[in-house]
Amino acid sequence: MRNKDVKSLIVYLALSFGMTWLIFFLAIALGFRWDGTNGYMESFISLGMLMPLTAHVFTRMITKEGLNLTGEDSMMLGIDFKNKKWIIYLFAILIPYVYQELGNVLLIVAAPESYSGSSENLAVFQNKPYLIPFVMISNAVVVSFAALGEEGGWRGYMMPKLIKIMGLNKAIVVGGIIWGLWHAPLTCIGHNFGTDYPGFPYVGILLMCFSCMLIGSILTFVTIKTNSVWPAAFMHAVNNSSSTILDKMLDTDVITDKLGVISYWLISLIPMLIVAVAVIVILNRKAKTAK
Repeated sequence: MRNKDVKSLIVYLALSFGMTWLIFFLAIALGFRWDGTNGYMESFISLGMLMPLTAHVFTRMITKEGLNLTGEDSMMLGIDFKNKKWIIYLFAILIPYVYQELGNVLLIVAAPESYSGSSENLAVFQNKPYLIPFVMISNAVVVSFAALGEEGGWRGYMMPKLIKIMGLNKAIVVGGIIWGLWHAPLTCIGHNFGTDYPGFPYVGILLMCFSCMLIGSILTFVTIKTNSVWPAAFMHAVNNSSSTILDKMLDTDVITDKLGVISYWLISLIPMLIVAVAVIVILNRKAKTAK
């Protein structure tokens, strides 16, 4: 059974990387670069995000594992609120805002001069910053279908296979590295970290792998607790929306000039790290109790 899982996982990764990188490299070959405003590049990225789920479907067809949406060894596409599972959905939707905002607090502590206390960006919200979290979360939940494209593959197929093959803790590390490397073409054109940092792009790829380990552990947690990839899709979408109250009041150029790009990201990831460690402890305790 383990050899079968390994072979199936190899098929899945080959399809997922192959189809996604084909799209990413096509975008790069056409001259598109990431600057945060290029709508064409964002369209290619959104299309690439659908490939992990597409690879999941193709893999199940090739390996004859079936396309069951719910149940054991399924695609985990059902939604179930029984046994207070709705709490996990709520956690998944809210926790990205919490750890991102706490990360901003740490950045203010590290670089107080970056905080203005006000921002022209708040004018969009009629100077009512308390609206920002609601807009961030509601918009992300509505557009979470693109995130489902990733989570339907990574959490819906890759992680269950890795956990069967090597256990939870190793799976989280290996899964994070795989997911981080999947982003490598984008990292090489400046997505997430830009291009102006020591060791570009290799340090950025390593940082992406580390980030994927952290958030991947939380996404795996909400998936296991609900036996569904939907809370992971919601969480992924909220995380990617990246708009909090303090985001509108911070000058990131001041922060990166003082701390550097890598230190800026590492500091902002500390709250996520704490949450990741907590959920890993919970999952390990549950596994120990089950045994």
